[in-house]
Amino acid sequence: MAIEVMIKRRVKQGYEAKELVPLILQMRALAMNQPGYISGTTLCNLEHPEDCLVISRWESIEDWNRWFHSSQRAEMESKIETLAGKKTKYDFYASMVPRTIAEKATSRQTEGLSEKSKSGHFSTF
Repeated sequence: MAIEVMIKRRVKQGYEAKELVPLILQMRALAMNQPGYISGTTLCNLEHPEDCLVISRWESIEDWNRWFHSSQRAEMESKIETLAGKKTKYDFYASMVPRTIAEKATSRQTEGLSEKSKSGHFSTF
């Protein structure tokens, strides 16, 4: 079951923030080569730019744990926390709707749309 890890950091503004971006990108480059890594996104809070969020998606919690406990990641995280000045917070999420149910629902919606397009009947809202 795929999981998403919400990695939350509070970053001092100014020089530290500029130095942090290359480290986060380097960490992602290392993660991309790990078994089970799916994707990652880095976001900055618009109202509180010192709050950063990385959403890291993995095939399983075991894949994430392998990466989390690796020496490569620990070394990079140490550099990041030194610049950020605070500990990183991790939260773990999994889909509330199993993938197969979501795929079936999407498939049904698409099939219904195809039937309507054949008949030429569409409703607008």
